[in-house]
Amino acid sequence: MNIERSTAWREYLARNPLSRAHAARAAQRVPSGTSRSLLRHPPFPFYAREAHGVTSIDLDGNERIDFHNNYTTLIHGHGHPAVLEAITDQVARGTTYSAPGAQEYALAELLCGRITSVDQVVFNNSGTEAVMLALRIARAVTGRNRIGKFEGGYHGASDFVMVGGHGLPAVDDPVRVSQPAADVGGLPDAACADVVLMRYNDPQAVREAIAAHGDTLAAIIVEPILGAGGVIPATPEFLRVLREETARAGVVLICDEVITLRHALGGAQGYYGLDPDLTTMAKTIGGGFPVGAVGGKREFMRSLEADGSVANLGTFSANPVTMAAGLAAMTLLDEAAIAHLDRLGERARRGLAATIARHDLPAGVSGAGSLFQLHWTRAPLTCARGPATADATRNLATFLGLANRGVQLSMRGIGALSTPMQDQHVDRLVEAFEDFVGELRADGLV
Repeated sequence: MNIERSTAWREYLARNPLSRAHAARAAQRVPSGTSRSLLRHPPFPFYAREAHGVTSIDLDGNERIDFHNNYTTLIHGHGHPAVLEAITDQVARGTTYSAPGAQEYALAELLCGRITSVDQVVFNNSGTEAVMLALRIARAVTGRNRIGKFEGGYHGASDFVMVGGHGLPAVDDPVRVSQPAADVGGLPDAACADVVLMRYNDPQAVREAIAAHGDTLAAIIVEPILGAGGVIPATPEFLRVLREETARAGVVLICDEVITLRHALGGAQGYYGLDPDLTTMAKTIGGGFPVGAVGGKREFMRSLEADGSVANLGTFSANPVTMAAGLAAMTLLDEAAIAHLDRLGERARRGLAATIARHDLPAGVSGAGSLFQLHWTRAPLTCARGPATADATRNLATFLGLANRGVQLSMRGIGALSTPMQDQHVDRLVEAFEDFVGELRADGLV
């Protein structure tokens, strides 16, 4: 069935006339009406007017429980009082300085105290910048050029990591080290030529890649829970072999914790027992403000010293407002908060999976801790190849259908919980999905 004839599409149009008009106006000045490509979707995005706690309100007054949380960033929801207090206090003292701000030390001390592998840390303005810097450190330290990454891994928007997210081999293809393709236009040829692409959660893929390319690899970057590739947790064996093989070959191991730092006090690396050389961070450590960070062992971080060969730049890096907000947010993220999030995450995954099983839907649920993703495929969810087979029409219909019922996920079906959420919010998600399934059947989309 054409999705434009679906109930979800028609109701979305009816509920969002002001957003529709705004999209048309905005498109005259901003390509497709919004600067952020990942927030564009047919027929048009709903535009936020304000947000409080666990909900956001759009231009048409539609209120939705926010399980998107700005791609996992807002771990304490919108406008947490402690974060607002920290921001307000700091704004009165200045938003940015012409000298180093004293505020960054407290956040650095907190992160180094929590993450075993991090002796020192520097801050910048996004996860993209953090990954760029970590790769630069790895190249400077090793004198090598190429990097290794895993199929479906998203590590920001810089050229040399924007490959390997699309055009993946089939689920049953035995190839372990595949040929990367560009995810976006405008990349240099070297973006593909200088990347070694491996299947996620496959220890043998790591062994093969390092055996073939180890002497040219500066670094391998990995997410301990594959984010954009399907919210898929790594297996202990995979991470163990990855650490052993990189250490043996002198390849810098970078753990991308931009999304997963929320998983435990010491990040997902602490939870899974991974000991990387460098760690990239962002999202939760900024308290809702732009932020990035690279931390690691002193032997690698010394390249960032004043007499080192690598520079961490950025006019707003470590700006005092972000540092204050980030410290407040990370202080709130204690063991009790994480346990609360984990319990809610399990409740969400279990509830969605029960609906899928009850209706025998061609779908599955992945995730761990406070993260989950709904997939419209029966393929195994152990690496990015399975999620890549998900039905795009059902994905869009589900996004619209849940939005019509007061629930927001990401377009891909990713959900991230926030600490103000309670059982009733998760139950509302599951009930909305259950109700939507009936509509989906009536429209012939399942």
